[in-house]
Amino acid sequence: MALTDTFVKNVKHTGASAVDKYTDGRAMYLMVNAVGKYWRMNYRFADKRKTLALGVYPDVGLAKARARREKAREQLADGIDPATLPNARKSRPKRMQQPTRLRP
Repeated sequence: MALTDTFVKNVKHTGASAVDKYTDGRAMYLMVNAVGKYWRMNYRFADKRKTLALGVYPDVGLAKARARREKAREQLADGIDPATLPNARKSRPKRMQQPTRLRP
């Protein structure tokens, strides 16, 4: 059963277990704990189970989380691990990320 904006807004942590999970379908779910609400997506890449963080509610709403899920699924279909793309940009040395100043 797909989640709705109203449900996501009103859901609270039950306190019965460490986390509560509410599925939206196509491997995406809302993880609710005492601290907050987190969008996650489970997937398999290179025969390993992985979890992709899609964002934190309310900064990332339901529609935006679904869009990020679809983008990740497209990357998986192309043979790209969606979890490695943000890290690839961060792995460059700092001097290459910032523009250099020309000396007179």
